Amino acid sequence: MIRLSVVIITFNEEASLPRALDSVSWCEDVVVVDSGSTDRTVEIASARPNCRVIQQAFLGYGRQKRVAVAAAANDWVLSIDADEVMDERLQAAVKAWRRDGPDDNAAYVLTRRLHFMGRDFRHGKESRDRITRLFDRRRANFDESPVHERVVTVGPVGALEGRLVHYSYRDLEEYFDKFNRYTSLMAGKMAGEGRSVSRTGLVLRTPIVFLQYYFLRGNFMNGFAGFVWSLLAAHYKTVKYLKLYELQGSDRPLQ
Repeated sequence: MIRLSVVIITFNEEASLPRALDSVSWCEDVVVVDSGSTDRTVEIASARPNCRVIQQAFLGYGRQKRVAVAAAANDWVLSIDADEVMDERLQAAVKAWRRDGPDDNAAYVLTRRLHFMGRDFRHGKESRDRITRLFDRRRANFDESPVHERVVTVGPVGALEGRLVHYSYRDLEEYFDKFNRYTSLMAGKMAGEGRSVSRTGLVLRTPIVFLQYYFLRGNFMNGFAGFVWSLLAAHYKTVKYLKLYELQGSDRPLQ
């Protein structure tokens, strides 16, 4: 049996966290790294017999998840977000992998499906987003990116069946709370990388990105929720570049 730890970072996730914890209730070691929640997040996690709660001021998403990985009791780590749930097929696949014992893989890719506005996205990229979340921390770990972090792996990567269901936002208020935070983090990251943006790029970005998400990514097949997701994604891309534009020279007018 492979010994496994689950790691989750949290901030005010009382509405989402119980569902995530239910989907990993079979794991003996669950580490929740909280960055100062003011709701019942810590209480909910602490009440679970398989959970350990660690307090850590937020360091950016990549570094925060590295803290969680370092705190795990085992070298094999499964990282999920507080708004993600392992479906039954994925849970069965991970349990079978644990029973079968180790192989040469340093990590495994999971398939994630978006759940948005009450709808499971069954079509397009958002229905089959492939992300590395199960890994041996001796050969893989999260990078230190402040946002949109990813696992960097040394060694072969396998895949497991099933879905990680992403219950992304409870409502538009929560979406725009995260929208503002993520776009600011991304603008800061791009500025640090020396990225730049032109006014022409800003003008054209929203319609181009909307067409990409809605048609090329197949979200037109996901009904009205697919339309809204594509529209919001287009605005997200535009606003992060607007914030980058602002950072390039705050004294320049935006007209």
